[in-house]
Amino acid sequence: MTEAVGRDPEAVSAFVERFAAQLVEAGVPRMPARVFAALLASDTGTLTSAELAGQLRISPAAVSGAVRYLAQVHLISREREPGSRRERYRVHSDQWYEALTSREAIIKRWEAALSEGVARLGPESPAGRRLAETLDFFEFIEKDVAGMMERWRAHRDRKYG
Repeated sequence: MTEAVGRDPEAVSAFVERFAAQLVEAGVPRMPARVFAALLASDTGTLTSAELAGQLRISPAAVSGAVRYLAQVHLISREREPGSRRERYRVHSDQWYEALTSREAIIKRWEAALSEGVARLGPESPAGRRLAETLDFFEFIEKDVAGMMERWRAHRDRKYG
């Protein structure tokens, strides 16, 4: 592996495992959390399946499942190595933005389902009121996230160019 020249591999590994543990605590499955943390900790932000398997001491099948999950939730992307059939997995500096904005479509679907539920269960029933409150929460959050993301882009541009 060509990563982390001059860095202590044990210190990198310790960071990867600690950060992955935090992600697991927040609900991310264990293997995807470890793979994501390893990609974040790599200088290039890219690693191959073989590099990930070697660094994390996991099977290629575990890497495959983890990167499939991470790609589905928009935390990483897959890239072909030029002239090769091998794929590299990349974490981008805007991965959090991408992950949050991809959630918008999911939240819109939840809102539609909740709205239908309120109509079917009746807005005055206890269940209907609970669904209406949940719907209101998602609509409130959605508005706040849009503004927050605009502020983040401006902040990021000022700070990182």
